[in-house]
Amino acid sequence: MALYAISDLHLSNSVSKPMDVFGGKWQGYMEKIRKNWTHLVSDDDTVVIGGDISWGINLEQALADFQMIERLPGKKIILKGNHDLWWSTVRKMTQFLEAYEIHSIEFLFNNCFVYGDTGICGTRGWFFEEDFKESHDEKIFRRELIRLETSLKAAKQQNVSEIICFLHYPPIYTKFRCGEILDLLKAYGVSRCVYGHLHSDSLRYAVTGQQEGIEFTLTSGDFIDFTPILLKK
Repeated sequence: MALYAISDLHLSNSVSKPMDVFGGKWQGYMEKIRKNWTHLVSDDDTVVIGGDISWGINLEQALADFQMIERLPGKKIILKGNHDLWWSTVRKMTQFLEAYEIHSIEFLFNNCFVYGDTGICGTRGWFFEEDFKESHDEKIFRRELIRLETSLKAAKQQNVSEIICFLHYPPIYTKFRCGEILDLLKAYGVSRCVYGHLHSDSLRYAVTGQQEGIEFTLTSGDFIDFTPILLKK
């Protein structure tokens, strides 16, 4: 039994938006995902997918991508990314998957999961810059803080010995830090923060390793060559 993480799969089995056009590591990326995942992950493992999962704009368009994920081994826990326009209420998404007999996918949203003695928490987060002033952005950001704390509180109620937080957006990178999110992570004793979102040229802003008492891990597909990262055994 092992816990893995990967994000930013950008699957496009039903829509004409494959990432192969970007060349490099993206060439043949969906086959890389299938091959690397199948080589590493077994049926009793768990994989957290940190957002930007499908280019489908609704659940029907994303169905073929869910079916691809379903065929991969292991239990999957997924959270929302900025491109996951198919995302709906957890009830609707769960009912949709059940209707198509997709049983290995669950949603991380205002909740937590427990892996052994580890709490799996998280939310999408928000793209933080030091001087964002749009009220729309501010409202979204505040909602994400509430969702994150709801998830962290749920883990504490499970009396776990460790909490790993999964975000889509990075809470810290070379030029900026999101103090509100980082303060929450510290307040709830988060040992590790796993995030995605950054690609290509933006990878140079990524923060990895120990910072402010938290281990940061970037799992964007093109950064890890579409190979799930082992977090715990």
